[in-house]
Amino acid sequence: MPKLRKQIAVNVAAEFLSRSFGPGETFAILLRRQSPAETIQRIVTRECALAPRYLGWLACQNATGANVYVAANPLRPGSRNRTKESVAEVRHLYLDLDSDGETRLAELRSSNSVPIPAAIVQTSSGKYQVLWRVEGFAFALQESTLKALAITFGGDPACTDCNRVLRLPGFLNQKYDPAHPVTVEYPSDYISHPEDFRLDIQTIKRELLRSPIGTGKPAGKHSHSEQDWAWVLGELDRGKDPVKLTRTLAERRSDKPDPIYYAQRTVDVASARLWLIEGVPMADVITMLQIRRRFEIPNTLCAARAQEIALTAQRMIARKRIA
Repeated sequence: MPKLRKQIAVNVAAEFLSRSFGPGETFAILLRRQSPAETIQRIVTRECALAPRYLGWLACQNATGANVYVAANPLRPGSRNRTKESVAEVRHLYLDLDSDGETRLAELRSSNSVPIPAAIVQTSSGKYQVLWRVEGFAFALQESTLKALAITFGGDPACTDCNRVLRLPGFLNQKYDPAHPVTVEYPSDYISHPEDFRLDIQTIKRELLRSPIGTGKPAGKHSHSEQDWAWVLGELDRGKDPVKLTRTLAERRSDKPDPIYYAQRTVDVASARLWLIEGVPMADVITMLQIRRRFEIPNTLCAARAQEIALTAQRMIARKRIA
């Protein structure tokens, strides 16, 4: 433990907290252990979190195996829980780059569609959390912008909750052996506003904001979507050509507001699920999805869409195993 304590930089954590929250503001600190599984959440003021004794306690917990997280947004005064309803305001936009992080981060840095981030947190080798300090974002606008950022730059589109927590820089990522120091850089002190994010949100909504087939609770015992899902899985398993299958499904479901979109997504999620179950690597699944739709989906969205669909299929498999 003494060796790990030397790698923990509480001064880095203190600077991050001071930059992220104002005097007297309240936010959540989360400690999570993997073995044995345990989660501790504390609702604290900035003054409490910056106290040397409290930072020392966090360092001790981290050195003995607990991962340390902090809420992205402040909570209302008097809050006892980190619910969406308790969030006081949108303070940060954030983007998880867990796959091909170096390339995606370089693309983001060179992009003219987003402002310079306020902080870039490296959570492990090649994995980053990008944060923008913002003002003027309603909760609904935050969510749509986060999804637009994710599909534009290849992040995780599921990470859009206003009450989300992020790894706290200065501590160790205990997910790895040896543990990886969580570091941070501050490219800008600029506070961004909605007009600074020049993303094609309306186009991206078409790709992401609709619920993918097979991921929610069925509307009925034999809903049309369930029947489509089972039929597509069966046809793919029998070697049916996915392009022809897409056209057939779109014709069958002309009742949908956008039959082509529905058919493309259903076939692609089903394909990704089958490939992953067969042991095809995630990177190869993404590539195959991208190649399949490269002439149908705009180039700016095709790669990010393929990653999002592959991640959706992966989560479906994980939920099935848990169930």
